[in-house]
Amino acid sequence: MARLPVRTIENAPEQVRPALEAARKGAGYLSNLLGLLANAPAALEAYQTLSQINAKSGLSLAEREVVQLAAATRHGCTFCVAGHTALARNKARIAEENVEALRAQAQLPDPRLAALATFTRAVIETRGRVEDAQLQAFLAAGFTEANALEVVLGVGLATICNFANNLGQTPLNPEMKPFEWERQ
Repeated sequence: MARLPVRTIENAPEQVRPALEAARKGAGYLSNLLGLLANAPAALEAYQTLSQINAKSGLSLAEREVVQLAAATRHGCTFCVAGHTALARNKARIAEENVEALRAQAQLPDPRLAALATFTRAVIETRGRVEDAQLQAFLAAGFTEANALEVVLGVGLATICNFANNLGQTPLNPEMKPFEWERQ
């Protein structure tokens, strides 16, 4: 059971209903995350706007999903791990062994994605004060300085949804149940 209300299109504040309707139309269902954020229209707008901006980054969809899964597991967000597992498998087409490693917070078999996940975790753990060697390892894996800042962008996006879901204790939508994850 959610600690904070999860709004529907019908009982959400009037100003966010069009955004919720568009999201439902795009996904086929309304994510409980958006229903939770609808309680604070500014928070919903911030999340949706930052999501659009993040999608414009130089990181590929698969790389952005690695950032989101690395952050969600570090932040212990069961809702986001389930949602990004679905995206990683079905939309980004990340190899299953990499998805499972991300969910377990383990070393990824793919060296480039491993460097990205490691760097993302370091950004979170050090609040961006990564060691020079950590940044150099990230760059040596073929990423750029711009990508390093885009990891920060992705962590910012993840922080909004991870912390909101942790605060609200957002229940999984039925569509996400096959991707359920338990905090370790």
